Amino acid sequence: MADGIVALGSVGRRLRLCARLAFDDYRHEWVISGCAVLALSAVLIPLLVLFGLKYGIITNLLDPLIENPRYREVAPIGSGNYEPSWFDEVSSRDDVAFVVPRTRSLAASIRLRAVDSDVGRIIDIELIPSAEGDPVLDDSTGVPSGFAEVVIAATAAEKLSVGIGDRLEGIVARTRNDRQEVERLPLTIVGIAPITAFPRDGLFVSSTLIAAVEDYLDGRAVPSLGWEGTQARPIERAFASFRLYAGTIDDVASLRQYFNDQGVEVRTSVADIELVDRLDRNLSVVYWIIALIAVTGFGVSFATSVWANVDRKRREFSVLRLTGFRTREIIWFPLLQAGFTAVLGWIVAVVFFLAVQGVLNGLFASTIGGGQPVCRLEVWHLLAALLLTMLAAVVAAIIGGRRVAHLEPSIGLRD
Repeated sequence: MADGIVALGSVGRRLRLCARLAFDDYRHEWVISGCAVLALSAVLIPLLVLFGLKYGIITNLLDPLIENPRYREVAPIGSGNYEPSWFDEVSSRDDVAFVVPRTRSLAASIRLRAVDSDVGRIIDIELIPSAEGDPVLDDSTGVPSGFAEVVIAATAAEKLSVGIGDRLEGIVARTRNDRQEVERLPLTIVGIAPITAFPRDGLFVSSTLIAAVEDYLDGRAVPSLGWEGTQARPIERAFASFRLYAGTIDDVASLRQYFNDQGVEVRTSVADIELVDRLDRNLSVVYWIIALIAVTGFGVSFATSVWANVDRKRREFSVLRLTGFRTREIIWFPLLQAGFTAVLGWIVAVVFFLAVQGVLNGLFASTIGGGQPVCRLEVWHLLAALLLTMLAAVVAAIIGGRRVAHLEPSIGLRD
């Protein structure tokens, strides 16, 4: 056992000595080493720039699709008859992030005024059903609930000069039995929706409230609000429409197919999503073809240079064999030098890429990228490039290593 430990220690010392000799030789022949580093960086720089442009442009196209809930919306065309069981079934799907019942569009508007505002203005406003988890509302916006709490759209809030906590009055009017009837609904603002959530005058309300307004406009009584009319609608009612958002943009296509199979015609942003996906795939194919050609060319060039370097140093390697180094130890010599070239070439390429990236973003970000960088890479992209570069260099160096393995110690004796 002691002999084994001594042997291991001896192997470890020889490996460290081999690594030091490889580094000293690499540093001594700095001209040849520098040329290898520049050759590698000349291959890596255009690849990094190309991938940076691909990633930056595609990200600029994908981010709005991912971040803007509008692209995940699945909107029905026309009216239907959707029972509570239908909403239970749809909401249980993994690809559905949010769904609420919606009434007929003609029965989803009221007149609105601010109770305490000096503006004194009355506007027509559209009612939008909402609930907890509404994708178009921020977490800090608030959630409409019951008959009194609402979230007002930014444009409507500006017209009425109101803010969070202010009181509103909804005016609901109908004609029944040739007589004009009006009900006033006290409301409280619990949040203001961003302009991206709803660009028109809108009021996010609970499904309970929008259903009550529809019932009243249909001439029915709404006992919970004390509004008189004909027989009240049963609690288990059907709705004419819905608001639905997919979990991700990748789920939109499957939901469209699901509704088409049910005979429900819907409007989606599948065309925009598929366009970006096709562009991403096509750019990826072009990039990888160029990368494969460049890496193959460099690999062949690097392998032949390693082979030539080993052939030039046959005497030195054979002398190492004579001094007690084994084949599996000497083979690390070209592998380590290939690793040095890969790391240094990668560093030079990254420095040049960062400089080119700054120039490209300064020139085109405002015109092509909409203010976002058109050329960019994440840190993990650069680390992946280092890993692949090391792998390619090592694979190329293995050819030279095989040459070392076949060198005979007698070469050193003859020289």
